[in-house]
Amino acid sequence: MTPAASPLTSPLVRLGAPVLLFVYGTLRLIDGRDGHHDKDGALWNVGHVCFLISFVLLGVLTVHGYRALRPAPATPVRRGVALAATAAGVFGAACFLWVIVGDLFPSFPALPDGLQIAGPALFQVGLLALLVLLVLARLIPVWSPVLVVAAFAAIGVNLDLIPVAAVLLFAGLLLLGRSPRAVTSPAL
Repeated sequence: MTPAASPLTSPLVRLGAPVLLFVYGTLRLIDGRDGHHDKDGALWNVGHVCFLISFVLLGVLTVHGYRALRPAPATPVRRGVALAATAAGVFGAACFLWVIVGDLFPSFPALPDGLQIAGPALFQVGLLALLVLLVLARLIPVWSPVLVVAAFAAIGVNLDLIPVAAVLLFAGLLLLGRSPRAVTSPAL
């Protein structure tokens, strides 16, 4: 599979996730404008379904990032890092999904406390490591992982910034579907 024919070219995967994250963040803001979130309300439920689908797509994107790297020349260390990053990203996305399902269905068992902290961190580190490897393989521009880091940082500052983070994530993932010749920024 050539990088240009990579599954990363799917707009549903690479752009659907940030769009759905934006919808979730916006609905969360609207729902919380009175100072609390109605966990039985339509805004909560629709928003969380969007959040859930967004993280399914981000998990798929993580796997597709690994698949896009396979044809690129790489050292055994780089291949190992890519595999570990993919495993961390998928595991972290699964932790997010577990928590979201628990938010939608309160009788669903809670994710253990340690995984509530480790899961999101593993997802972020895994996805960012894959993006850096894609930069090193000259498949995406340098600024792509920078924008994704900014998106993660915005969410870390305040959950009310999720719509801003979604816009940053959208911009960071925008060029994942381009052919390597379209990437003009220098690699690291």
